[in-house]
Amino acid sequence: MTDERRNLARRAPASYGKPAGEGLRARLFEIIFESDTPAGRRFDKALIVVILLSILVVVLESVPSIGARYAATMHVLEWGFTLLFTAEYIARLACVRRPLRYATSFFGVVDLVSVLPTYVSLLVPGSAVLLDIRILRLLRVFRIFKLTLYVEEYTRLGHALAASRRKIMVFLSVVLMAIVVLGTLMYVVEGPENGFTSIPMAMYWATVTMTTVGYGDITPHTHLGKAIASCMMLLGWGILAVPTGIVTAEMTSQRLGRRGPRTPERGCPGCGSTGHDPRARFCKDCGAALSPPSDPAA
Repeated sequence: MTDERRNLARRAPASYGKPAGEGLRARLFEIIFESDTPAGRRFDKALIVVILLSILVVVLESVPSIGARYAATMHVLEWGFTLLFTAEYIARLACVRRPLRYATSFFGVVDLVSVLPTYVSLLVPGSAVLLDIRILRLLRVFRIFKLTLYVEEYTRLGHALAASRRKIMVFLSVVLMAIVVLGTLMYVVEGPENGFTSIPMAMYWATVTMTTVGYGDITPHTHLGKAIASCMMLLGWGILAVPTGIVTAEMTSQRLGRRGPRTPERGCPGCGSTGHDPRARFCKDCGAALSPPSDPAA
């Protein structure tokens, strides 16, 4: 990992303020917030395992047969997980120099919300189901797998989406107009007796049809309506490819723009093969001497 990417990975924890010195708070900060140390990686991996197990308990508890049979076990496990997460949240607040900044940050709010439902369930039965919010804490998995290496690609995609926003808005406006026109047409053709009780309902059907979802809750019954629906389905296949093409073209344009002038391709005078390394002096296929690379800036 380069220094720039390492600094990017540490930027968020550093904003909370690492305690000065080498005391217990500083050591705890390194374990909890910094994932580029062996102890930090072990902590994050253990935390993710506990989060997944807690989500599994909540999901299994919602199954009637499992929840009724193992209700006591589920209750004990859930309180155990809640106490662990509460201790972790308190430890995070205790090991930073600016606890209020952490408490009001995205992860700080998620950490708090992930433990509140269990305590609230003592007063409001049934609110423990909200513990599924803990799945948001799995965003820390990006620190474990060093996905900060791909921040450049995320940034490139964001720039491509921003640069394509007008084209995408024009595309969406055309789709919306088609939905309004075709939905209104189907309302006239089919009528309330076939489920098209209003223009908004017909627009809902047109949206489902053009996106090729096809719930089937509303279907045309007349021959003309079926013909219009068939055209809309075929149109939907073409529509799906348009946004992808717009963004892909913009990403390709940005990538080519950063590459600068391209080095001319050198062919082998002996066998005619191409694709040699720019610094190669001999052909990779026949071994013949290659012409020296030309300066692209010349």
